[in-house]
Amino acid sequence: MSARFLAGVGAWLLGAAAATGGSLLAVSALGQGLAPTPSQQLTVAALKQALASEAAETAPTPAAMPPVSSSATPLAPRPRKRSPAPSVSPSSPAPQPRTTNLGSVGGSVVADCQRAGAYLVWWSPAQGYENSGYIRGPAPTVKVTFEGSRKLVTMVVSCSGGVPAASTTVSHDT
Repeated sequence: MSARFLAGVGAWLLGAAAATGGSLLAVSALGQGLAPTPSQQLTVAALKQALASEAAETAPTPAAMPPVSSSATPLAPRPRKRSPAPSVSPSSPAPQPRTTNLGSVGGSVVADCQRAGAYLVWWSPAQGYENSGYIRGPAPTVKVTFEGSRKLVTMVVSCSGGVPAASTTVSHDT
């Protein structure tokens, strides 16, 4: 074989390798910018802690109130309607949280019982599933549906004695 032919084949192979490497690098860079960043699922305890800290941040504090100057005439306070405070004694049990974590093969929900019925506070599909519909409430029954590649999981939540309870239905695609 001639040296010229071998040089041509070598140049072609070098060009093909450079083009392939550059394409892979470009696709990798695009994938990092287009794909969502991985998220961490919250536990019930972490969710409750986050909600409690948010509630504490939004509550007015005396330090956040504007100062009253001594020359200002104070206004008479308006009477507020107050509900009687629950009596708590050292022997009475601590109040139970109102939300309940309910799980299924398709995902999990955090539900609450309100005066108007059950309410879906939060829901998260399991790996391999996605949310395909929900009725959040409050209503006598609320539901969320998780859809996987071969299963449809429906969680129907209702309140029994002020505590959320779920019934789960799993349908198999054929």
